[in-house]
Amino acid sequence: MKKRGKPKQKEDYAWVLDYLPYGNPNDTRPAHQKKPLLQGVGDRYFVLMEMVPKEGVSPEIQSRVYIGDGERKIVDHVKHRISYDDLSHGAQLELPYILENTVQEQEDRFVKFFNDAHPITTRLHMLELLPGIGKKLMWAIIDEKKKGNFKDFTDLHNRVSGVHHPVRIIAKRIEEELKDDNIKYRLFTAEPHHPKKKEE
Repeated sequence: MKKRGKPKQKEDYAWVLDYLPYGNPNDTRPAHQKKPLLQGVGDRYFVLMEMVPKEGVSPEIQSRVYIGDGERKIVDHVKHRISYDDLSHGAQLELPYILENTVQEQEDRFVKFFNDAHPITTRLHMLELLPGIGKKLMWAIIDEKKKGNFKDFTDLHNRVSGVHHPVRIIAKRIEEELKDDNIKYRLFTAEPHHPKKKEE
């Protein structure tokens, strides 16, 4: 669970959700003052952001770009964090695919979530925050896990038949957290942060 007051969660890589060659359409400045923009999502804490690409670079949508310290080939700098509602229509359409791909690529991390999940309160378990998992399925997962940790998504599905698409379940929860800044519990995403946007 993400808690307030933790050290700042820094992304080193982001997935490109959309490339806006003429800047954000909601930017009211004259065209000559606007720079090309990338909209993307971090691949660790799923921070939504706008980035300024290096001059002359046209990154492909669904590409993974380095945004950490040191030399960057594609991104000049991260402009600021944004919310789900700030994403372009195209970026919102790309997001579910990118999230599923990220969950699949980081399988060990998310299988560990199923192995380590625990009660949040006396009445609510972390597993119940996942879409489609109620009390019955929660107990099926817990009882099966007592026999030994789940090795991967296939093992989870084979041992708990009700968990049909674990990748999709996790990705859907991440998307829910990104869509709702006021969601009570965050399993996978960074706390929302909306500083005043600076125009360049």
